[in-house]
Amino acid sequence: MITPGGLDEIELMQKPERMETERLILDRIRETDKEDYFNNISHDKKVLETFVCRYAESLDDFDFSTYLGRDDLFAIRLKATGRLIGIILYFDETDGVCEIGYGIGSQHWNRGYVTEAVRRFLAYLFDEKGLKTVTASYFTGNDASRRVMEKCGMTYLRFSAREFEYLGEMRDLTYYAITGKPAQNACAPDKNAL
Repeated sequence: MITPGGLDEIELMQKPERMETERLILDRIRETDKEDYFNNISHDKKVLETFVCRYAESLDDFDFSTYLGRDDLFAIRLKATGRLIGIILYFDETDGVCEIGYGIGSQHWNRGYVTEAVRRFLAYLFDEKGLKTVTASYFTGNDASRRVMEKCGMTYLRFSAREFEYLGEMRDLTYYAITGKPAQNACAPDKNAL
């Protein structure tokens, strides 16, 4: 029984958002995700070529605490196992506009998971957060990420030469954006996508 102002009411009010797709669950990062986060993001050198994150050499040295309790960061989980295979986040929220980013373990590439996750995340940002415009960027040449954005209804916004230093070199970024609620079928799962 929930009593006004009681612990049960507080826990209910703090219940994390949970989003589902046909194959995925998007929800908050948990302490039990440390090993999966390490393996699929922070220690996966293929992922770190295109997704900005500090490399972690070993699980023992991996500082996972910075990812816990964040309101802007969500796990991408396989519905079949509940295991974290990637992450998706939003940032720089100002005046109804934000940017999103995403990364998924390289062993899960080319199955359409990222496209499916981005589609659901855009719906969350527009429908539940009430945002007006969502942008995303990728290191120029990362065609897999560009295809995800296009399949989700995002369109080219701008190119920015040598905007960001990462892994010892200045990187070009290409920005895409979408305004308003995305079309229902704008981003159907595609097993050939990222």
